[in-house]
Amino acid sequence: MPSPRVFLLVVKTLSLIFFISLSMSTTTAAFEAREFDTESQRQRYNVLIDELRCPKCQNQNLAGSNSQIAEDLRRELHRLLTEGNSDREIKDFMVARYGDFVLYKPPLKASTIALWALPVILLLMGAIGLVMIIRQRARTNTNVITEALSANEQQQLDQLLKSNDSPEEAVSSGADDNTTTKKEEN
Repeated sequence: MPSPRVFLLVVKTLSLIFFISLSMSTTTAAFEAREFDTESQRQRYNVLIDELRCPKCQNQNLAGSNSQIAEDLRRELHRLLTEGNSDREIKDFMVARYGDFVLYKPPLKASTIALWALPVILLLMGAIGLVMIIRQRARTNTNVITEALSANEQQQLDQLLKSNDSPEEAVSSGADDNTTTKKEEN
């Protein structure tokens, strides 16, 4: 029977081999070798896979997605490029199949007006709300500062101020109160 050290070494080696092979398979899956007739076709392909969005993924382009549909779209894009279609024709083909969602910059039309207008509307609503809050706070602060005391409140304030004319009198009157309290206790 093998010793625990040998067993542990075998497990570590097999784990290392497994993780290396796993990382190699994901690396090769992310890289797809495509052959093009010209270098300009390769450049157009790279630009288009950056501009077109994966229909399955929330916010990934075709270049960054490993989903099955993204692979199919890259294959379809390669086919359309090698057939000689223009960028506009390729984008029109993709939009016809998957809708305007496939474009990162959808055109301004009736069906996409919300996509273009919503950020501006939300920004304006936020600015209006901020202005309203600032005005309300300024109005509240002004009312507090300029509000005068009622006649009754003013009279009470005057009495408090007269009873405490100077700090020395307040201290001495407080001392007298303490001595009388001590005399009463005895």
